[in-house]
Amino acid sequence: MKSSPFTALETKGFTIRPATMDDLEEAVDMFNRSSRKMIGRDEFTPDKYSCEWQAPGFDLERDSRVVLSNKNEIVGCVEVWSLLDPPVHPWVWARVDPKWEGQGIGSAMLQWGKARAVEATFDRVPDTYRIAMYCSTFGNHPASKQLLEEFGMQFIRQGYRMRIDLDEPIPEPVWPQGITLRPYHHAEDGEAVYRAHDEAFKDHWGYFETQFEQGYENWQHFLVRQDHFDPSLWFIAVDGNEIAGVALCRVEAKDDAEIGWIDELGIRRPWRKKGLALALLQHAFIEYRRRGKGSVELDVDAYSLTGATRLYERAGMYIERTQLIYELELRPGLEFATETL
Repeated sequence: MKSSPFTALETKGFTIRPATMDDLEEAVDMFNRSSRKMIGRDEFTPDKYSCEWQAPGFDLERDSRVVLSNKNEIVGCVEVWSLLDPPVHPWVWARVDPKWEGQGIGSAMLQWGKARAVEATFDRVPDTYRIAMYCSTFGNHPASKQLLEEFGMQFIRQGYRMRIDLDEPIPEPVWPQGITLRPYHHAEDGEAVYRAHDEAFKDHWGYFETQFEQGYENWQHFLVRQDHFDPSLWFIAVDGNEIAGVALCRVEAKDDAEIGWIDELGIRRPWRKKGLALALLQHAFIEYRRRGKGSVELDVDAYSLTGATRLYERAGMYIERTQLIYELELRPGLEFATETL
């Protein structure tokens, strides 16, 4: 009989099972203990993290495992994300309680994550395409980097969490000729804004085209159907009847209610290099300052193919922390996702 990736842990008295929604609060407590050790602050709340576990296409029974101590405490959790078709780059996300590090929990969860990623993707991706699993960790946490590298994963990219502190005046935006802002109304605008957003991100590393219905459902779940959704913070730049660009913002960052958060900033190709992205950023910063926020943050690909990091630096943002992305090839073939322009 083939052994489980968790066999060694089970012989030590650990129990492994799928996560359930009843585990949410305890799991988030454990995630935050890990976050405090790695970056010095909590990252999650149960209300906000429930969005992840209830995402369309994510099945806790199949796609997650929790590791429990002999006292029935959650000491580890691993999730495998392969929501959109074709799932050429499944993400494996895992956390271990800092008090339980060094006992092989992280390695066992990675082994299970790899096996689940193979199971979840091979039959859904045409044989000609490459499949590689992704993991990420914080740039200032050497133990996680060592774990991933000893597992055989290769560093391929990094991302930045960038911030601007709103204690200095923000320049008034200068809008390109013909551009105006209009309010967002989901019932009328949802599909058009999603399509404009999707088109803008075709030039971003890791993008791949998926079926509209699936992509739109996923987009709505994470951006529209959550408590942080405030349509007055969605800034839609139009040129006549055409959407030229969008800045989709939320009331607050996931990990800090005092910080504003920009989920997506996207400009369609015909309207790039005209100052629209900078104008949208400045407009968002001014609005957050009006609402009493002290800072605004966003995530960006450090090697952005469209030069986004340079834009954010011009707007006064700085790097708050670094995220490292690793991959493990599961099956060779043609790369389906965008890598270069």
